[in-house]
Amino acid sequence: MNERFLECILNEVSVSGCEEPVQETVKEYMKEYADEIREDEMGDVVCVLNPDSSRRIMLSAHADEIGTVVSNVTGNGRLQLVSRGGIIPFTYPGQQIKVQTKTGCVYGVIEAARETFDQKELKAKDFLADIGAGTREEALTQVSLGDAVVLDTHIRRMMNGRFTARALDDRLGVFIIMEALRRAKEKGCTTGVYAASTVGEETTKNGAYWSSQRIRPDLAIVVDVTYCSDYSGREKAEEGTVELGKGPVLCSAPIIMKKLNEKMEACAANIQIPVQRETSDGFTHTDGDTIHFSGQGVPVVSVSIPLRYMHTPAEVADIKDVEGCIELIAEFLCQE
Repeated sequence: MNERFLECILNEVSVSGCEEPVQETVKEYMKEYADEIREDEMGDVVCVLNPDSSRRIMLSAHADEIGTVVSNVTGNGRLQLVSRGGIIPFTYPGQQIKVQTKTGCVYGVIEAARETFDQKELKAKDFLADIGAGTREEALTQVSLGDAVVLDTHIRRMMNGRFTARALDDRLGVFIIMEALRRAKEKGCTTGVYAASTVGEETTKNGAYWSSQRIRPDLAIVVDVTYCSDYSGREKAEEGTVELGKGPVLCSAPIIMKKLNEKMEACAANIQIPVQRETSDGFTHTDGDTIHFSGQGVPVVSVSIPLRYMHTPAEVADIKDVEGCIELIAEFLCQE
């Protein structure tokens, strides 16, 4: 497992609709391991192993993250923003930000006062981002309307193999599917593998649909994060018990084929990796929901990464779960 590649992915800005930095990182790393690298007009990147195989398995994870984009600049040089995806607005005021521009990052802060936190409601349109400019004209020499804005966070190691960063949802998934392809290749996989780093999951799910329509897979393995139940505010009765460090998570849901879950469990037993289970009353709320209905219908199975504090600036995961997901998917691919 190449942790340097993981750090490179996590350090990029990839707000939904602005995923290019992550996709460029994926292409650069995977050119050594993939037989082909395909792109489409929306920005999806698909790394292919064994393209001549008649059996096609799609691996899907989304490159985009939640965030905001610049919608307007005021007369005194403040940036106004709109949200892309399910941000938690009260995590933004008083925080440092970075704006991804065509020429690099511009830094600033979201304005805040004590009274800001007395508001009952707060939306992205209420934010004012201060980048140090004094006028609209001065600000526009550095940023453009539509530029992506994220909180300026860091990757930090924690105790017991845990780590924290912004947007582990779902750049961890992108890392996992690319490393699973690389690992499957090392193990002699002969099946056609199509590892798709998709765009737009947090907003439109268009990337997964485009990718699946063009790959026409026999089945799809969707890798995304899922909520842990081992911190306050989670409901075990509805979702089940999911703990950090206890292994990949398989989902029992009407949209997922039971036989694929059973095969995943058998593969996990073969390589002695623990797996956890969660439940859903319908859809999985991942790209799998879109892939399932593409073409004439695609069987899907979900392999999820346990995550604490989803959609906050400090999501937390466990490196053992990441490694487990990679090895489980690689084993599944080699059994096909």
